[in-house]
Formats: sequence, structure tokens, C-alpha cells
Amino acid sequence: MRKFDRQIPHNDLPLLPPNEDIENNPAILKRLVLATRALATVNGNLNRLPNPLMLINILALQEAKTSTEIENIFTTEDELYKAISDTHKETNSNPSTKEVLRYREALWAGFKELQEKQIIKTSLIKRIFNQIKQTTSGYRPPQAQVVIKIGESEFRSGEIIYTPPRGEGLIDTLMDNLVDFLNDDEKYPMDPILKMCVAHYQFEAIHPFQDGNGRTGRILNLLYLFSKGLLSQPVLYMSKFIVLNKEDYYFKLGAVKQQNAWKPWIEYMLEATEKTSKLTNTRINEILSQMESTHEYAKGKIKWYSKEVNEAIFSQPYMKPSLLGTITGKTSRTTLTKYMNELVHYNILTPRKDGVEVYYMNEDLIRILEG
Repeated sequence: MRKFDRQIPHNDLPLLPPNEDIENNPAILKRLVLATRALATVNGNLNRLPNPLMLINILALQEAKTSTEIENIFTTEDELYKAISDTHKETNSNPSTKEVLRYREALWAGFKELQEKQIIKTSLIKRIFNQIKQTTSGYRPPQAQVVIKIGESEFRSGEIIYTPPRGEGLIDTLMDNLVDFLNDDEKYPMDPILKMCVAHYQFEAIHPFQDGNGRTGRILNLLYLFSKGLLSQPVLYMSKFIVLNKEDYYFKLGAVKQQNAWKPWIEYMLEATEKTSKLTNTRINEILSQMESTHEYAKGKIKWYSKEVNEAIFSQPYMKPSLLGTITGKTSRTTLTKYMNELVHYNILTPRKDGVEVYYMNEDLIRILEG
């Protein structure tokens, strides 16, 4: 193996599978058991949801926000919640909020395609990237002088830490190998969670696109777990673990590139899977518990309050009267205003004014999401 040089394109990036026997390592196997159990619990918990898509959409939004923060794209919860409660507001949102919303839409678009085709393809990965970046471009061209640098807010900002592979047809070869590794379980018989860990490193090392690789790679993780039946819906809030352990993430990625140190990287990703699964379960349990408590309280106070209204109130952190009208079938502004005022009176929702617009906050849901 050549001495690794961060400023020279990593054109000798090995094809998958890894040349290290990670499947028989006792420490990795112990971590794998814990991660598998925790992930299975999430999948079971998803079936408890009265409307899985409703709550999963909320969790996907949190994942989208945190995932973009890893790449130093920040938006406030307030701006984000307003945008998703109003399509006009979403169109006119600031660039950072739009980036977050595009991540969520890319996740759902990829999920819908995978439901039909049940296989990861390079064309699917490109479409996810195109949705995130709102572009029609494909892999970065061989002449693009793409390098990975330390972020501006960090020590030694601007220093080159990695130069991804660069050359005519090289990215195509590496990406074809990556999807073949993921899909062909006869040729590459490996536990799917371990495959996800390996493939995530390989995707980040290939760095196939000009920008948005981190977000595309994290969506790919979820979609792959779904394709293998380990998740019934694309929900695993993994980005929060990465944000909290960002230095370890990049250090262990780098260690595989420089020293072929697969074990620390695999252990890191398995720990991320286990702890993320536990966090996701906690979120689901807290939301379900709060939904039940709110429903019991409200139906004793408000005659028209129903299970469907309760689910709508917990479908997103901010609500507008038009959504309530859709659920109840009421179109009169007077009636809807009366309904919203009752929800405010009984502290189920809290009004917030933004110019001439009034949004109604579900503070219980926001507390759970931001806790």
C-alpha cells in the first residue's frame, strides 16, 4: 500500500469488499448484535403508529435538519416549521431552509422508487443527489479539482484532508462496484448492517458528486436498510449521533483511507445505529404517549374533537386553520376561527404571529422533537 497523501487523488481506492475479515471480529460481532436488536425494536415500534407516514414525516424532517447541519447548513426550527405548514411559505423560504426541505423530499422520492423496484441502482443515487441539489448533473467530471477541506469554523480551516478519486470512468467503476456489493448477497454474503457500514465509508471515499455527498450518503443508508427489510419506513435519526460525535466520524473515516483501519470505523457506525435506534424509539414512544394524553384531554373539553383532528395536530409542529378545515370538512372561516380559538383556549395549540400570518404551535410536539 502506498503512503497516503491527502493532496493526491485516491485513485487506488480498493474495490469492495474490504480485505479485512470484519465479520469474524469478536468486538464487531458484539456491537452488531446490539445494533440489530435495537433496529428490530424500531421496526416493531413503527407498527404501533396510528398513521406511520404522518409521524415518520416529522422524524424525517428532524433528520433532514441535522444532516444538513453536518455540512454547515443551518436553519432555525421556527423557520423550518413555518415552511412545512404553508406551501407558499416553503416556496419563499431562505436558502438554508430550502436545503433542508429538499433533503426530506429526496428521502421520500428515493423511498417511493425503492418501494417499486426493491434494488439500489446508480440511477437512484443520482436522482437523490439531483433532488437535494436541484440539478440535472451526474457524477463530477474527471477534470473537476475537488478536494475535501477542514471547515471554516474549525481549527486549521481550509487545510486539505482528502482528495477523492479522479479520472476518466473511474467514478463509474467504483460506484458500479458499490451498488453490486450492496445488492448481490450471493457474491458478497455479509450481514446487511455491516454492508451499510462498509458502503457508507466507500461512498464518502468515492465522493462521486461535486457537492451534497454527505446528505446523499446518509439517505442511501436508510434506503438500503429498507431494501433489506430491516426498516419498514425510512426513519433512523442517525445524523444526530454524527453531529454529537463529528470529530470521531471524520477521524475514523480518515483512518480507513490512510491505515485500512476498518474495525474502529465499523464499531463507530454500529454504535451509531444502536444509539440512533434507541433515540428513535424514545421519540416514537413520547409522541404516542403525548398524542394519547392530548386526545383524552381534548375530547372531554371540545365536542368536535376527534382522533383525526388529534392526528392532524401532531402531523407537524405548526398548523394553519386550512389543515383543520380539510380534516373536519368545514370551509367557513368563522367556524374555523372558532375551532382554532377553542384549541388555544384549552392550551392544545399556541398562536404565533408572523406579519399578517398566524401560525398555531403544538408546543408539546416541539418539546419532544427538540428535546
